[in-house]
Amino acid sequence: MKRVVICLGLSAMLYVTACTSKKEEKEEVATYAVTTALRMDTSFTKEYVSQIKSVRNIEVRAQEKGYLQNIYVDEGQHVKAGQLLFKIMPKAAQSELLKAQAETKSAEIELENTRLLSDKNIVSKNELAMAKAKLQSANAETSLAKFHLSNTEIRAPFDGTIDRIPLKLGSLVDEGALLTSLSDNSQVFAYFNVSEPEYLNYQSAAKAKGQQEVSLLLANNELLKSKGKVEVIESEFDNETGNIAFRARFNNSDNLLRNGETGKIQMVVPLKNAIVIPQKATYDIQDKTYVFVIDKNNKVHSRAITIAGELPDLYIIGDGITVEDKILLEGVQKVKDDDKIAFKFQQPQDVMKQLRLKTE
Repeated sequence: MKRVVICLGLSAMLYVTACTSKKEEKEEVATYAVTTALRMDTSFTKEYVSQIKSVRNIEVRAQEKGYLQNIYVDEGQHVKAGQLLFKIMPKAAQSELLKAQAETKSAEIELENTRLLSDKNIVSKNELAMAKAKLQSANAETSLAKFHLSNTEIRAPFDGTIDRIPLKLGSLVDEGALLTSLSDNSQVFAYFNVSEPEYLNYQSAAKAKGQQEVSLLLANNELLKSKGKVEVIESEFDNETGNIAFRARFNNSDNLLRNGETGKIQMVVPLKNAIVIPQKATYDIQDKTYVFVIDKNNKVHSRAITIAGELPDLYIIGDGITVEDKILLEGVQKVKDDDKIAFKFQQPQDVMKQLRLKTE
């Protein structure tokens, strides 16, 4: 009887163990959707850090030495071309002009007297020529004195906005001293750097479609209302960075942008034969992005990828996988390395149709 009880107990244990094993096997081998990357021509919007410069920005400097007699403008004020900005005390320049004008008058009288004498053959023609040369020299001195006097009044060379004024009334100003800066902000330039592959793709697209429009994202993450156009590309690449500088021009009719601001250029970058995958097939650990790749034994293995660009619902792959690799599409958060799975393969074209995709 005792032997029968032991046999029944062993049979029950074996049955329970077999059921548990079958249950665990069922739980271990789950079925997930799997796909591959897709190679295609597309484009995406890339951001480039940019430096904003006024179309014209100059330093306004004193051309004469003297005391700062008048300041006619204030910092931040908009001025018109030809408007008087500063005045250097003109007394010394006025004295030089009066002296030069007196010498000119004296030379004119001397020339007239010499001409009368020359007509009567009392003096030689050489003396008449010397009198003419003296008058020309006096006229030159007068013109120079007028120029120096005019330099005591500093006027705006173009319409613009006044920057900081470092000197105060009565300051002794040396020749060449900085009085202020003047910026024409009616339009602005945005400078940004582009990599060599992107430059080549841009040039190919520009030949087909013409000059490209770009957007400007401001520091407050708002887009500038007006679009800009890339109008200049520098002639050389930077050997250290491998980049080349682009320049875009933007209208600034509301005077929002100022010289020295920063922003981000948003430019559509065309891509040929790009490798794309759905974003939902990826996961992040710290600052790296991964996918699960399925091997020939149906086991999943995590693999790091680099992302070259981003589209709605899609990542453009720079490195890490090829179009031959099967990647886990769903259940990324449910599996771990070396898990064995059952999968249902979905064609990448069918997967992409369900996503927001921009193609060319």
